[in-house]
Amino acid sequence: MATSSKKVIYAALVGNMLIAITKFVAVTVTGSSAMLSEGIHSLVDTGNQVLLLHGMKRAQRPADREFPFGHGKELYFWSFIVAILIFAVGAGFSIYEGILHLRHPQPIESPYVNYIVLGLAMLIEGGAWFYAWKAFKVHKGRRGYIRAVHEGKDPTLFVVLFEDTAAMAGLTVAFLGVLLNQLTGILYFDGGASIVIGLILAGTAVWLAAETKSLLIGESANPEVVECIRRIAESAPQIQHVNEVLTMHMGPDFILVNLSVEFVDAATADEIEKVIAELDRQLKQTLPRVKRVFVEAESRATAKSEQA
Repeated sequence: MATSSKKVIYAALVGNMLIAITKFVAVTVTGSSAMLSEGIHSLVDTGNQVLLLHGMKRAQRPADREFPFGHGKELYFWSFIVAILIFAVGAGFSIYEGILHLRHPQPIESPYVNYIVLGLAMLIEGGAWFYAWKAFKVHKGRRGYIRAVHEGKDPTLFVVLFEDTAAMAGLTVAFLGVLLNQLTGILYFDGGASIVIGLILAGTAVWLAAETKSLLIGESANPEVVECIRRIAESAPQIQHVNEVLTMHMGPDFILVNLSVEFVDAATADEIEKVIAELDRQLKQTLPRVKRVFVEAESRATAKSEQA
C-alpha cells in the first residue's frame, strides 16, 4: 500500500509542478484573476505532495522509548496540515483575489493563451486524477466511494484524489469564467470564477480535515477487522467469553489490539500463557496489520461494570 501511495503522490507532484509553471506564465500574459487562483492552487498542491511524502518518510521511523508504538500517526498529522493549507492558502487567496477583481475588474488580455494553458492543464491533471482514481478503486474494493473514504486508514490515497478532483473542477470553472468574460464582455465573470474556485477548495479542505481528524485522534479498525479479531479470540481454547475488543490505528498498516476476555475457571496460569501466545500468533498471521496485541483477563461482570 505504501508503494502504491508513493506512486500516486509522485505522479501528482510532477503534474502539479508542470501545471503551476504554465499557469503562472499565462497569468503574466493575460492578467486573469481565475488563472492566478488556479496557479496558486497548483502551487499549494505541489507543496502538499511534498508534505505527504515527508509525512510518509517520518511515519516509517521505528519505535523508540519516547514513541513505543512507532511514528505512524505522523502521516495523519501531515495530512491534516495539508487540509489546513488548502483551506488557508488555496481557498483564502482565491476568494481574496476574486473579491479584489470584482471591486476593480480588469480586462483579460490574450484570452486564447488561457484556453491553451487550461487545456494542457486538464490533460495533465486528468492523467494524475485517473492514476489516483485507479489506485483508490483498488483500495476501496467493493465498498462505496463515500464509505471507502470514511473507513480508509491511508489518507494519502484519498487526499490526492480529493486534490485532483478539486483541481479538475477548478479548471472547469476557470475555463467558463474566461469564456463568459470573452463572450459577454462582462469583466465580473473572471473574479466570480476565482471566488467559486476558492469555495471548491474550502469545501474540499473541510472534508479532508474531518476525515483526517478522526485518524489523528485515534480511529478504530474497520468493523470487519474487529469482528474477525473477535471470532479468532472466541475460538481460542480456555477462553469462555470475549468481553471487549478495542482497536486503534497507529498508522495505515499498524493496528493496536486490546482484548478483554474471561478464561474458564479451571485454566491454569501456564495454559493461559500458552493461549495468549497462540492468540497473538493467529491474529498477526490472519491480519498482517495487527502489530501489537494485549490481552486483559477479567470476568464478564467486571468488564460490564467498567463499561457502564
